[in-house]
Formats: sequence, structure tokens, C-alpha cells
Amino acid sequence: MKESIQATWNKRPLLISGPCSAETEEQVLETAQRLANTGKVDVLRAGIWKPRTKPGMFEGIGVKGLPWLMQAKKITGLPTAVEVATGKHVEVALQFDVDILWIGARTTVNPFSVQEVADALRGTNVPVLVKNPINPDLELWSGAIERLQKVGVNDIGMIHRGFSNYGNTEFRNAPMWHLPIEMKRRYPEMLLICDPSHICGNRHMLQSIAQKSIDLDFGGLMLESHIDPDNAWSDAKQQVTPERLAEIFEALVWRAENTTELEFVTALATLREQINHIDDELLTLIGQRMKIADKIGIYKRDNNVTILQTNRWNEILDRAVNKGEQLGLSKEFIIRYFDAVHLESISHQNKVMYDK
Repeated sequence: MKESIQATWNKRPLLISGPCSAETEEQVLETAQRLANTGKVDVLRAGIWKPRTKPGMFEGIGVKGLPWLMQAKKITGLPTAVEVATGKHVEVALQFDVDILWIGARTTVNPFSVQEVADALRGTNVPVLVKNPINPDLELWSGAIERLQKVGVNDIGMIHRGFSNYGNTEFRNAPMWHLPIEMKRRYPEMLLICDPSHICGNRHMLQSIAQKSIDLDFGGLMLESHIDPDNAWSDAKQQVTPERLAEIFEALVWRAENTTELEFVTALATLREQINHIDDELLTLIGQRMKIADKIGIYKRDNNVTILQTNRWNEILDRAVNKGEQLGLSKEFIIRYFDAVHLESISHQNKVMYDK
């Protein structure tokens, strides 16, 4: 990898921006220049090939947009990034000196497509970002990363762009924050950036989602920007002008994962030790609860009573929700927690039922 690109790739936070789609040479160059003028952006992005849901939708300007991006880099000095979905995309993008490639959500979901892209990258040293698959499947996300690793791609990062879910929600793609957090646990040294544009699908939530990702220790952002967002050829509702983008970046509070401030370190260590003790107590109590469940299972077995008692379960859940809300716990958390406890209790009673 070129030394200049390596320095950009290692920058934290890494801020990537540009139009959802390259539309005209004038649009690409003006967007790039205005983004560069903000002094906030590290990498210019533009969609060249756009996988769309239905035929007839704008599917990208194609190869003729790559010289525009090349010229934008020459004018601004900023490295460039594009999405690739086939081996041919990789080949052509590298011919036009694109610095960073990313694999989109619709490609990550297909191992055959990922493997084709990976094979085309064999022997290259270009950094590659991998978006999460459309559906909430971490094994597909991990699998795409592993395929790149196996062909020798050294610089790999992840992009969290949210997950498709059935039904109307406030998000275009639900963030499901626990999933990128799990990927960060699996790959603690790997760059993870957030794509608020595709999570939100609108402009007004971009800043709050960006801040949320920062608070979760993401390493950067990819946000879409256009000189005339309302008239963009694709994803118009989620793009902002370069100047508005700068305002969003300026308003963000960037936090460090650690600090050497003695007072903070001491206080944090004390609080974490308290959490460790409470966790131990919780596990001990849950273990005791399961022993009682075992005894209940014996009584049910000996009296030919079913394991599942719906009325009793509803009673427990209602009581727990009311108590939890008094303690400042959300109803959603209480239901998830007690569902898990209930399933474990049923599992224990199942073992008892057939262990005479």
C-alpha cells in the first residue's frame, strides 16, 4: 500500500464522504471540492455501480464515472473509494487508481460474489471495507472477512450500515447495535466504521446515529453528501450538502476508549470491580433459581403436569415488568431477560421430566 494511503487508513476517526452516486463530471468535481474545503473529510466516495432492488432504477453511471473520480483526487489530493461487486469491478477500479474498495451489503450476503471479488484482489495491497449483509447474519459478515484474509488482503475494515427488517420502523435499516458490537469483539483490532446514511434513510437522524456509533467506539463514519441532495439520482432523502456535513462533524463529540487520567482510572477500576461482584451474585442467584426449577420439575413429573404453565408465566412476566420499570429498567430488557431465564428453566425441567 502506498505510504500516503496507509496513513489515511490508519487515521482515527476516519471520515469518508461523497455522493451516493456519481452522476455527472460537474457534480462529482464540485462535491469533491466542497468536501475538501470543509477540511473534515479524509476519503472521497462515490457510487459507480449501484445494485438496485428493481430493474429500471438508476444502476450507476458505470466505468465512465471513474475518470471523474480520478480527476477529483488530482484536484483535492484526497484518496478515493468505490463499491465493487464483481471481479471486473475490482479490475477496472484499480486501473483508475481507486485507493480503497468496499463490498456492499447486497454482495456480502452472497458468498459466491464475495469469493469472486476476493479472487480478483489476490496479490493486491488495496484496503477493503466490508459492509454487513442486508440480513442480520454475522456468519456471512465474518465469512466475507475470512475470504479476503485467505487471499492475502491485509487491510480489512467493517462498515455497519444497519439490517433490513420486515415492517415499518423509524430506520431505513435497523441498527441492531449488538451485532456490530459482537463483530468488534471478534475482531478487536479491525477498523469498524458506521454508515448513518443507510441506517437512517433520512437527514434529520444522521447526527444522532453518528454520535451513537462514536459513543460505542467506532473508528469512523461514512456519510453521503451531494451538492443538490433533493435532486440526487439515488437516495436523495439521506444525503446532505458538504457544508451541512461539516456542521454535523463539528457537532460530534469524539470520545477516547481509554485515558491515563489517574482519578478516572481509579474510579473506573472501583466501579468495574463492583460490577464483577454483582455479576457473581446474579449468577449465583440464577443458579439457585434453576435448582428450584428442578424441584418444580420433579413435582410436575410425578403428578403428570405439563412443564409449560402459561398463566404462571404471564404472572411472572407482568410482575417482573412492573418491578423492573420501578427500578429504571426498560420493558424490552425485562422481557428479553426473563425470556432467556424462562427457556433455561424449561430446559432444566425437561431434563428432570425424563430423568427418573
